[in-house]
Amino acid sequence: MVESAAAVVKMALEEDIGAGDVTSKACVPADRRASGVFLARAPLILSGVTLLPIIYEARGGVEELNIFHRDGERLEEGTRIATVRGLARTLLECERVALNFLQRLSGVATLAHEFAAVVEGTACKVLDTRKTTPGLRRLEKSAAAAGGVTNHRMGLFDAILIKNNHIAAAGGVRAAIQNSRGAGLPIEIEVRALDELNEALACGATHLLLDNLSPQQAEEWIRIVDGRATVELSGGIDLDNVRSYAETGADFVSCGAITHSAKAVDISFRLELL
Repeated sequence: MVESAAAVVKMALEEDIGAGDVTSKACVPADRRASGVFLARAPLILSGVTLLPIIYEARGGVEELNIFHRDGERLEEGTRIATVRGLARTLLECERVALNFLQRLSGVATLAHEFAAVVEGTACKVLDTRKTTPGLRRLEKSAAAAGGVTNHRMGLFDAILIKNNHIAAAGGVRAAIQNSRGAGLPIEIEVRALDELNEALACGATHLLLDNLSPQQAEEWIRIVDGRATVELSGGIDLDNVRSYAETGADFVSCGAITHSAKAVDISFRLELL
């Protein structure tokens, strides 16, 4: 995680600073020192704060960095997240990258927390998905977990999820399941029709993904499953209906919006001269 985070931070800094921060070089003396504070401007669930040391270290370091809260904490408006002290040019050239990560990842964590809160009291867990920003998957999934949801597979490499196009390419539900058994990985299969559901159960499927059903349909299909497999629901699930899906008896509901549609939260950075 640290290595991948460092690589993403390096890319983000290079993208923003390029050959140099021409504005800061033009108007701020090289030896000018300053302090800065990161402030929550609205209630939020914090995520991404562990990137701050990596960001500043990549630009030569700072004199002092104090982080007051951890990922996963709920912060109220006006809360100080962290303070930093060092060369003014360093603080200025790192400002936007630091805020971009904090605002984006805290936005994911905050939305994830909302989903987790809505299903609280049910036996159903909310899962994230692979619908993430390219290059930021590990960070966004970490943010989702900080918000209280459960991480689904990280990528195509750590679990088998047979979806409708895999079924078509394999030649059917039975072939897809049988061909996958020798991989030694967890197997989940998506079913979209009752005949596929029954065939998957007949083949011994133990983890089913039921896609694009209404809560009423999902409840009917889960009665057919009758505990023979764990059930995940997906498709069209949002904050307004997730509770209804969670109450169908499903083990999991998955929602891509947690990562692909999270709104960046309002965090500011204020700089003062020393």
